[in-house]
Amino acid sequence: MTIRPLVRDARRIVVKVGSSSLSSTDGGIDDARLIALVNALAGVRGSGREVVLVSSGAIAAGLAPLGLPRRPRDLPTQQAAASVGQGLLVHRYTDAFAAHGLRTGQVLLTVDDVTRRTHYRNAYQTFAKLLDLGVVPIVNENDTVATSEIRFGDNDRLAALVAHLVHAELLVLLSDVDALYDGDPRRAGSTRISEVRDEAQLADVVIGKPSSAVGTGGMVTKLEAARIATQAGIPVVLASATAATEAMAGEEAGTLFHPTGRRRPTRLLWLAHATEARGEVVLDDGAVRAVAQRRASLLPAGVVEVRGTFEAGDPIDLVDTAGSAIARGLVNYDSKELPGLLGRSTHELARELGAGYEREVVHRDDLVLLRS
Repeated sequence: MTIRPLVRDARRIVVKVGSSSLSSTDGGIDDARLIALVNALAGVRGSGREVVLVSSGAIAAGLAPLGLPRRPRDLPTQQAAASVGQGLLVHRYTDAFAAHGLRTGQVLLTVDDVTRRTHYRNAYQTFAKLLDLGVVPIVNENDTVATSEIRFGDNDRLAALVAHLVHAELLVLLSDVDALYDGDPRRAGSTRISEVRDEAQLADVVIGKPSSAVGTGGMVTKLEAARIATQAGIPVVLASATAATEAMAGEEAGTLFHPTGRRRPTRLLWLAHATEARGEVVLDDGAVRAVAQRRASLLPAGVVEVRGTFEAGDPIDLVDTAGSAIARGLVNYDSKELPGLLGRSTHELARELGAGYEREVVHRDDLVLLRS
């Protein structure tokens, strides 16, 4: 039997499970599936490894108590279902882990908790203490207060950021699909991809639609989570929840994504993979070279046009004159103020407008390249 050392030797593991892997045919939580998952995770804990569980399913758990026949589409009802279901879901996990003598702790996160420096420092300390005390943290997006979306990439991208946050050595994405295939796995002729070593291998992969009406994520969000984690130096296994034990033991179950990069600031991972640009600034050729080749900050002198409406601190795309995005960054000016500064040096602006204008449009520490 072939063993994957990258997986077998990982001491701290983040495991993400989706709603579709926990739900019954009527859309509620299937206790048998949940217990099977907990049994697998308890086995990992019993071997001396640490586990952080990122679990979807709060909305699914809230359907039956609220008399809802299916997952609601509108945000307020989704939030109501999440509010009712989150406590029920964690209670079931608590009971199931208690049967193995393990304690659990609930951690509800927002995007700020894994991207803002002071927040994620506090979040890391909480996770570290829970793990030090032998607790299994159970993580979910704080769905009940989400303002624009009820999910954070169906928790897939959240799990990747959590893996980075807690310094995990492995991310395991458990799904109702047993691996990544080169085509729709429901169609004859599709072949399982055992290992992915670089982005080029994914060029010809055809992604099928999600197979569940309960979950919100599909293979697209799982591949995005894998990109986030592997680019930060964390290997990823994508496998079926029914093969969780084998997948976490390093057996050749599912698909193993090898690391392609090294650890970098969490906010840059978030910026590249989990934000939508609020606007664009068009760069002249010199500024494109400075940003892309020298990793320099973007100054007002290099900007020729401002597009869209945004405020200071928002993510924006930096594009070349052909409209191709080369980078994304957190802007230091709003879209109303910036046009009057274009093409001018920071020294000139400071002399005319004050020292507060001797600042970059986007600082290099708040900028991530979108193409190499």
